[in-house]
Amino acid sequence: MLSSAFRPVQKDIELVQPPPDSISRLEFSPTADILAVGSWDNNVRLYSVNSQGQSEPKAMYSHEAPVLDVTWNKTGSHCFSSGCDNAARMYDISTGTPQQVGAHDAPIKCVKYVEVNGQGMLCTAGWDKKVKYWDLRTPNAVATLELSDRAYAMDSAERLLVVATGDRKMYVYNLDQPQKEFKITESPLKWQTRVVSCFPTGDAYAVGSVEGRVGIQYVFMRKNYSFKCHRYDIPSGSMPGTPAAPSSQHVFAVNAITFHKVQGTFCTAGSDGSMTFWDGIARTKLKPYSPKDLNNGDTDARPPQWGLPIVSTSFNHNQEILAYALSYDWSKGHGGVPPAGSNSTRIMLHPVQKDEVAKKPKK
Repeated sequence: MLSSAFRPVQKDIELVQPPPDSISRLEFSPTADILAVGSWDNNVRLYSVNSQGQSEPKAMYSHEAPVLDVTWNKTGSHCFSSGCDNAARMYDISTGTPQQVGAHDAPIKCVKYVEVNGQGMLCTAGWDKKVKYWDLRTPNAVATLELSDRAYAMDSAERLLVVATGDRKMYVYNLDQPQKEFKITESPLKWQTRVVSCFPTGDAYAVGSVEGRVGIQYVFMRKNYSFKCHRYDIPSGSMPGTPAAPSSQHVFAVNAITFHKVQGTFCTAGSDGSMTFWDGIARTKLKPYSPKDLNNGDTDARPPQWGLPIVSTSFNHNQEILAYALSYDWSKGHGGVPPAGSNSTRIMLHPVQKDEVAKKPKK
């Protein structure tokens, strides 16, 4: 049920005082409207957001290098983050105290709070080709697993944990036996993995790549498929409406895949600055949003039909607000960084509507 307070809002609302540098990840608390945002300025910022979309900075803590990922424990009492300082940190919401709780030999790309045999643990995956489990009551990792390449993306739901690596491998773990790979497969997509997101049911996952494509992989069933998205035909002529040239498209990376935990549908967001809602079970598109629809300004000298890349998305705890971060996604390297003062970092709050996320009725 959508809150009556937030429903009348027509336009997405901009979060106040966003980070001044590129955003790596944002995630809402699972129990309260507190949004955690990790940035390349080495900081994690926490914002409170009310049902009208009004926001306020609440706290901030620091790493010694760019932050690459953020997550929460299940009660929302602690926020966790990881970054290029090779450290995983925990922030206590009640006391405002940060502390280091994990370390790798290289930057930690991914961090996720999981439950292993009823015990909450922190799971980290890094560019040192390792996955580590941390019991937060002890200083050392309780288990360390080897990967074939650097960790690029990770997610978990129920008993399922999936780690994607730089060589396009997908490491699938059953958290009932977390120290043993349940399955190692190759990504169904031919190009570099950008994001992995598990179905809330814990029986499948979605993987997105730099080629504007999403693959749906089921763990126990042969129902796998993939589809194209975040790509546009290139006209064969200069006049508007000219048919596209054969096999000629602008292709953009899929940077984020986020599931609606009530409906089980999901949203993809890409480096083209667009966002689309999908029903993965019915294999159908629910609602697309172009950069123009999202009021996404052309601030990094891209063609006007494209906006700033959307680098991360997150539903709030009652699934009524979708936060999305507009930021440079480093696809053009250091030379593509927008100039200072170009309004190149924004976070928007989108009021979720029923037609965007409701599953298609079964035929």
